Amino acid sequence: MAQEFNTLHDFDNVTEGECIEHYVEVRWPHGVACTHCGVMSVYELSRTGYYKCAAKECGQKFSWRHGSIFADTKIPLKTWLKGIFLMTSHKKGISSMQLAKNLGITQKSAWHMLHRVREATMTEEFRRPLLTGTVQMDESLVGGKEHFKHANKRTPFTEGRGSMRTKTMIFGMVQPGGELRMQKLPFMRTAEIKKIVTKNVRLGSTVHTDEATHYQWMRGIYQHGLVKHRFGQYVTDDGVTTNAIEGAFSHFKRAVTGVYHKVSDEQIDRYLGMFSWRWTRRKMAEGERVNALLKTTPGHQLTYRKLTRKDEVQ
Repeated sequence: MAQEFNTLHDFDNVTEGECIEHYVEVRWPHGVACTHCGVMSVYELSRTGYYKCAAKECGQKFSWRHGSIFADTKIPLKTWLKGIFLMTSHKKGISSMQLAKNLGITQKSAWHMLHRVREATMTEEFRRPLLTGTVQMDESLVGGKEHFKHANKRTPFTEGRGSMRTKTMIFGMVQPGGELRMQKLPFMRTAEIKKIVTKNVRLGSTVHTDEATHYQWMRGIYQHGLVKHRFGQYVTDDGVTTNAIEGAFSHFKRAVTGVYHKVSDEQIDRYLGMFSWRWTRRKMAEGERVNALLKTTPGHQLTYRKLTRKDEVQ
């Protein structure tokens, strides 16, 4: 049974080799499989976490790092595990500056580490089943307020809906007491919202929204309940509400303001993915949450060049 790291003190008496053994056990609970061909017949080499495929057609060597977010990293796995612990245990996340101080690494390395871990969580939802039961959904704007900027940097006529010109629109869906999913909304259009909802919510489910016109298409496809915010209504007599998703939005915005200060439009989906992953698993024990994240690390490789899009300017 895999070990659980419930406090930072649990890492004090653990060696790098034991951390590698822990990750191998979490990654391959039914036995190590070749990362090149998938065959489970492998030889374990003398170095901990290193293997060779026994299949004649393959015969390649690989390590515990191969095909995961840890590929090509020079940072010890023990340091990675501490970073993952901090990322998953802080309700609002942790900044790269603070993580660098806590782990004794550079801010650049901490920033790359954070984004690699976020990458491992943001695409998991596409492998999960569709949301069902009762699902609340809404959209919101994320970004700084114009009146906090210098006068020469303010964009005129950006109050109310005009703020969409300077902020990022996000869309969220949540099962109260269950799973949260959030993502960037490229365009505030009915077709765009319909595409996202039908991809994530099972047809015939109960959905709660506000009275916005871009939700009218749901009638006949979903059991659609409305709450009329323009009349000061937040919970109807039959329990229709969007309070849960609005609470999640509020939590995310406080995290952006208090921890990260700003989030780029290009990277916001990774922040939303990590936040949703952690929010959904908020009732797990700390060590259980760390192990749950380690299970998502294979199959995700995010190089620094790709992250900064330097490969696009060559």
